[in-house]
Amino acid sequence: MTGDVLPCFDASTMVLPEDTSCIITVPITLDIASNHGVIVASKTGILNKTSYVSLVENLLQKPTMEELVKNQAILDDGRTLLDTGIIAVRGKAWVELVRLACSSQSMIADLLKSKKEMSLYEDLVAAWVLAKHEWLRLRPLGEELINRLGKQKMYSYCAYDLLFLHFGTSSEVLDHLSGADSGLVGRRHLCSVPATTVSDIAASAIVISSKIAPSVSIGDDSIVYDSSISGGIQIGSQSIVVGVNVPGDSNGIEDNGFRFILPDRHCLWEVPLVGCTGRVIVYCGLHDNPKDSLSRNGTFCGKPWDKVLHDLGIQEGDLWSTTSTHEKCLWNAKIFPILSYFEMLSLAAWLMGLNDRKTKSLLPLWKSSQRVSLEELHRSIDFPHMCIGSSNHQADLAAGIAKACINYGLLGRNLSQLCEDILQKDVSGVKICKDLLDLCSNLQGQNSKILPKSRAYQVQVDLLQACREEKMACELEHKVWAAVADETAAAVRYGFREHVLESSNSTSASACQSSAFDGCVDQSFQHRDVRIELPVRVDFVGGWSDTPPWSLERAGCVLNMSIKLDDCAPVGTSISTTEQTGIEINDDDTMNKVYIEDPTSIATPFNSNDPFRLVKSALLVTGVTRDKFLLSMGLQIHTWTGVPRGTGLGTSSILAAAVVKGLLKITNRDDSNEIVARLVLVLEQLMGTGGGWQDQIGGLYPGIKFTESFPGVPLKLQVIPLMASPQLISDLQQRLLVVFTGQVRPARRVLEKVVTRYLRRDNLLISSIKRLAELARMGREALMNCDLDELGEIMLEAWRLHQELDPYCSNTFVDRLFELADPFCCGYKLVGAGGGGFALLLAKDADSAKKLRDLLQKDPHLEEYGSEFEVKIYNWALF
Repeated sequence: MTGDVLPCFDASTMVLPEDTSCIITVPITLDIASNHGVIVASKTGILNKTSYVSLVENLLQKPTMEELVKNQAILDDGRTLLDTGIIAVRGKAWVELVRLACSSQSMIADLLKSKKEMSLYEDLVAAWVLAKHEWLRLRPLGEELINRLGKQKMYSYCAYDLLFLHFGTSSEVLDHLSGADSGLVGRRHLCSVPATTVSDIAASAIVISSKIAPSVSIGDDSIVYDSSISGGIQIGSQSIVVGVNVPGDSNGIEDNGFRFILPDRHCLWEVPLVGCTGRVIVYCGLHDNPKDSLSRNGTFCGKPWDKVLHDLGIQEGDLWSTTSTHEKCLWNAKIFPILSYFEMLSLAAWLMGLNDRKTKSLLPLWKSSQRVSLEELHRSIDFPHMCIGSSNHQADLAAGIAKACINYGLLGRNLSQLCEDILQKDVSGVKICKDLLDLCSNLQGQNSKILPKSRAYQVQVDLLQACREEKMACELEHKVWAAVADETAAAVRYGFREHVLESSNSTSASACQSSAFDGCVDQSFQHRDVRIELPVRVDFVGGWSDTPPWSLERAGCVLNMSIKLDDCAPVGTSISTTEQTGIEINDDDTMNKVYIEDPTSIATPFNSNDPFRLVKSALLVTGVTRDKFLLSMGLQIHTWTGVPRGTGLGTSSILAAAVVKGLLKITNRDDSNEIVARLVLVLEQLMGTGGGWQDQIGGLYPGIKFTESFPGVPLKLQVIPLMASPQLISDLQQRLLVVFTGQVRPARRVLEKVVTRYLRRDNLLISSIKRLAELARMGREALMNCDLDELGEIMLEAWRLHQELDPYCSNTFVDRLFELADPFCCGYKLVGAGGGGFALLLAKDADSAKKLRDLLQKDPHLEEYGSEFEVKIYNWALF
């Protein structure tokens, strides 16, 4: 992909011929074609079993209408074929290209020695097009390219569905940023901008990696990038300023009353040159084409060259050599002086026709100065110096923003990302980060309702990592997760936080409720049995917005459904009282069991390898371990799940809900679904697995439901059941396939990554989760309207967002499964955190569902794809 084009198309649909090179083209109108490369393709295409292409007969660069007609480049519909710059080289043509690359060192050395240049875009492609060989022979290395590559032909593949944005000219960039989608453009990033009372910066202006001083004006739809603009500078509308660093007050700008105006629709930039201590200021009109000659109506700063020369008193011989055979144009005009900074700015205003002073002093100054052309600049730019200067400038801006964020703000910025910018300064960057770390000493003293402790700790972790203090950062990470658990408990338990997090000599939270065994420690044994069976849940959309600390600070929305698998509710527990004191826990899935003689010995933190920590955590959050009845009797607890854990069905959380509900029920306490759901949220923080509320909501409440959470103390959950019509349920059961991929993946590691990104205030993650919550609302509307096709589209977008949140939530096998299912489905996604487990495949109709089911049952190993896993389709029913 060699062009300055941002393409959008499905490359997987292209079927290209073997043993040749292909250039991807797209039909375009003639007015656009005049500013781009155009492919002249044979009118008769070549069709074989797999592809349809046309032989490329010629290549045109920014052709006029006459050239398009002359070369028969206009299609029957009045359009022409745009060269996208996307080239596919295959088979024998690829082998020849690789051989050329492997033996090109001497060619490159000759090119560097001669100080000439070649274009991979034009010269390389020309080698495959016979009509361009005569032109190519006159180019550096042209003969060699023809000899090595010229045996192969080039074909055109027309991608009719291709959309693209071209960034070849400054005006195209501005048009894009101020066009129909301009609402999506971030107009301020990594910048320091003064108050509106001391500057005039248009709302539509884009300021990136720049420092703007007071008394600066920037017009509508202009771009200022990688610059420092001091007072007294006015930038017009639709202008572009790049890499400009106007010296500040210390250089006496204000005292001298210096003013500079960049007119509307102009470009201004600075470049360092090799062997030059200063930087050269360069400028032109937005629509100037540097290659347009005097004879072809070429312009400078928007005015014809004849007028420029007449108004300024400049002769052609001052700009162009009289002996040169090249056409005279802006590209080779020696017009840009190398002088002191403010002399260059004064001459820039004069050359643009803005200086009212008499030219008697400026014309001699310009004539006597050393001057360079764009062509000479292009060959002499000091790229390392330019890159280092840009990096240091961005690092200084990032340091200022980070300091302000810590001193005055609420840490709403992504400090980790700012540190990356700061560390571009290498040694001094580490010192800056250490200074920022010193400023964090007072963060923990701030009101936790305003600045959560988890966020404050995460900022310190990020700064420690930037300071290369990995050991200290790792130690502090434990405080981050402890703070998340603490904040969750505070929001969910509504005043009973201390009873969850402290394990010694504290009154049980459940003491506030009556127990079935209240009163007598020495009472006679009372046998009681409780059995809880719950379904699993599948989530359509909205997951991650239910997860603390997001759900503690922002609204969450999830659309999910409770289902039975193979006609049973697979998750359950049975709890019974025993005459023997102590607690016996049995895991019926693994046949493991443990006896705990002293229930008060159960305490956090739990070993991550403890297979019974889920039940132990349930005993803690319900307060059972401190209940007096355990002095005279015991408990026997059995648990089971009919499906593997780590499959995305919320099995672990639903099992926790079952155990919590069973413990509350057997002790005759409030076992309402809302209480249980909130307690499970705390339980998962105690276990160290994290997790949100949607799994337990999915298992506790029947049917399809849309659930919202509202941050606050207590955290408010609102479960809204969808009154599904018989027709909707029938359509869902006919069209929705619940498929186990054969893979399991615990969600904990994924959750840690996502939560860390949120605590860092990762903007992309925040916007993705916001969109997931919005999609949940849209999914509810789709289901209420019985529009399963719309639900399928929502599932597809949700799946794309999940992959942004965690790139590893998919894998090769899952991708292949979805590729196989795609022709039959309107939507698909993995449930839960992904990475394996169960998939939802929503077929286009009942017939497509049957065909897909038959296909997967016929080849459960997907042997066509060489898979080591086995898919299994479960029969399901709404619970």
